[in-house]
Amino acid sequence: MTGIESFAAQAVSGLAVPIFQILWGGGGKVLGIFGKTLDEKTREIIFAASKQYVQKYEERHGILKVLGMREPVKLESVYTAVQFLDDDAIRSFESIENLEKVYRQATSRGFQSHDGKKQAGIKVANNKQYLMVLGGPGAGKSTFVRKMGLETLKGKKGGFKHACIPVFIELKRFASGNIDIKAFITEEFRICGFPLPDKFTVKALEEGKLLILLDGLDEVPTKNLTEAISEIQNFVDKYDKNRFIASCRTAAYRSSFRRFSDVGMADFDDDQIQQFIDNWFHCEADKQAKTGEKCWELLQKPEHEAAKELAHTPLLLTFLCLVYDRSQSFPDNRSVLYRKALRILLEEWASEKRILRDEIYQGLHTELEELLLSEIAYTGFEFDRLFFSGRDIVQQIKTFLASNLNAPQHLNGESVLDAIAVQQGILVERAEDVFSFSHLTLQEYLTAQYIDDHRQVEKLVIEHLIDRRWKEVFLLVAGLMRSGVDDWLLLMEKEAQKYINTSKLQALLNWAEQVTVGSPGDFKPVGKRAFAMEIANIIAYANAIANPNAIIYADPIPYSNAMVYANAIAINNAITIDNVFAYSIAIVEASNGTIGDAIQYTYNLEKLKIFNNIKFTVLIAQMEALKAKAPDEQQLKEVLEAFVERLQETLLNAFNLTLEMIDLSKAEAEAFGNYLYANYLIIQCKQAAVRVSPQTWEAIEARMLLVPGS
Repeated sequence: MTGIESFAAQAVSGLAVPIFQILWGGGGKVLGIFGKTLDEKTREIIFAASKQYVQKYEERHGILKVLGMREPVKLESVYTAVQFLDDDAIRSFESIENLEKVYRQATSRGFQSHDGKKQAGIKVANNKQYLMVLGGPGAGKSTFVRKMGLETLKGKKGGFKHACIPVFIELKRFASGNIDIKAFITEEFRICGFPLPDKFTVKALEEGKLLILLDGLDEVPTKNLTEAISEIQNFVDKYDKNRFIASCRTAAYRSSFRRFSDVGMADFDDDQIQQFIDNWFHCEADKQAKTGEKCWELLQKPEHEAAKELAHTPLLLTFLCLVYDRSQSFPDNRSVLYRKALRILLEEWASEKRILRDEIYQGLHTELEELLLSEIAYTGFEFDRLFFSGRDIVQQIKTFLASNLNAPQHLNGESVLDAIAVQQGILVERAEDVFSFSHLTLQEYLTAQYIDDHRQVEKLVIEHLIDRRWKEVFLLVAGLMRSGVDDWLLLMEKEAQKYINTSKLQALLNWAEQVTVGSPGDFKPVGKRAFAMEIANIIAYANAIANPNAIIYADPIPYSNAMVYANAIAINNAITIDNVFAYSIAIVEASNGTIGDAIQYTYNLEKLKIFNNIKFTVLIAQMEALKAKAPDEQQLKEVLEAFVERLQETLLNAFNLTLEMIDLSKAEAEAFGNYLYANYLIIQCKQAAVRVSPQTWEAIEARMLLVPGS
């Protein structure tokens, strides 16, 4: 017996046959629509038809095959429970200023608020007789609606707690304008072999025995939409004992249906993303190889933060799983990844769902639309705006069309914006007449595309090199550029050097070179210099925490930022001592009298052989001596301060540093952090680029973290 046959048999015995028998007068005693009891032959016909009905539902609506998947997968095997947001979260009337404020106060890159009350989708479906499910393209609306039908067919073993027969109706099938829901339901029963399907349908509707699933209101052609809405409203009013679940893209839902409760699909959270990935890689070979676990761990890495943002949308998470499945990784050139994600939303998803594109797209082809969207994205990003008024976007569209000789001149801005928002979901209406891009990642990619198209890479470096908000744009530009990357990296190097223009900062760079040059450790010189700077930062940070007289005591954050980027450069060159931040914590703890961990990390540091002429044996012996005399918390403040002073003196002397060298002002610490950040960005851009000359990179790397001209 196949899986489908097993499922069909289970569903039929659990629910379908009892319901059909009740409707027909089952049990041998109850009168049916014929006014007589069911005979054995009729029972057999009903049973066979019931089995056929369940099997057809599973075959037609219980599998997924999207985005060029080589093989279809069962919906049940990858389905991840969804959550809904209240209507208040869908139809907010926030100002642009408030939306910007809320986004910037959030810790995630996603636009959807995580404060809204969420409810499990199956729970809402059980509680609401009339339910309208709203969401963007690829949010999982259709999958949820199909899944509710599958749950219904499981009977008491399923999650849907109402005894109903599900009827799934794709509303895009009403393209001809001949909209007759009852006739459609009748045909579903007829093709499965039910006797007298017309009478059966009427009786089922009158007794409220159907779960009618109306999928894709937004996919009804515009010319037929008014008629479709009217037909649905009248049908629901006439057969109001039944249960209804409808779906529609949020942007296309202009007026609420009577009776229906509106809910919005919530973005996947981390738990749902992880569950989806585990479900996707569910075969035995993937389980043994821990493929799902590895995919999830890779998405967690900082370099894939923007890719993970796409994973909050089920459609794009499916895309990411397909990418990982084929290469067991994500591409280093993230531009390739995001270009494909953008094309999925621009054209592939509508094509796969066989949605008729509006007439507007007959003149606005994909390449032209990308140019338009990149202009909107760049303008917003340049002015630090993530949310736009509909009026401003319409004006931009009009200006774009008027200034482009090859753009269709008959289009109006309002129609273009409406089509982009409704059919593709690239732009999403977050509040009344307030839009944003569906994903910040896509706005960043389109911004990078605009910069590359308009040859503004030099402006990008001069104006935004140390602005962390532009980091992803830099990396995407590096991946998009087909020529001139060498000169661009050299320009970044030149610009970065502007941040070490004080004698104290240059002295730190010279110190890092002097204490590492010629050391036997098998690491590149730039990695050794970065690690030395990290050690200096650790000592300075510990001094700032323990010493109220230190210049940066009031604000040690700039120092910790510099430590982060020095650490990143060192790690990029394969240098680490388990966890350098653990070493910094150990040094800070040592300043409080707990010195054991600091001694152990110093042992580890010696083994790396990064420093020259540093007497680690002497340093460790001195720290052991300090440990023997370390004060406890009960001792006088003066005793602890004296211990801290001896510890700092020991560390400074060991590494040939002075307190004056490391006690930077806030401005100096910020400049130093910006310098290290810029150099780390140069490394990342080199890695993201399609092509970089080996000679150019060797020269840049040799000069990195050195005083210019030294």
